[in-house]
Amino acid sequence: MLHIHGGTPVCIRIAVVDDLPTIATWDPDEVTILVDRGTHPHDLIRELHAILTIDLGAPYVPGAGLACFCGERVPLPRELAIPAALAGAPHL
Repeated sequence: MLHIHGGTPVCIRIAVVDDLPTIATWDPDEVTILVDRGTHPHDLIRELHAILTIDLGAPYVPGAGLACFCGERVPLPRELAIPAALAGAPHL
């Protein structure tokens, strides 16, 4: 788990923003992955998976969905409206 602000544990969060020049980008200052609103779910999940596992070293467990580098599940914001079947799909 990442510790910031006086030792308070914080896991990675995902935030939806408008007009991001990429599908998703890591914001280390906010411990947040910013995602562009309206991105196709398949593209979004692939990009989030790449950021979490390749860039941040999070574990990859097939079928378990997206995980933080501490191993905790990274929930998607409700506004993304991604069907649950896509969030845990091992082939994405």
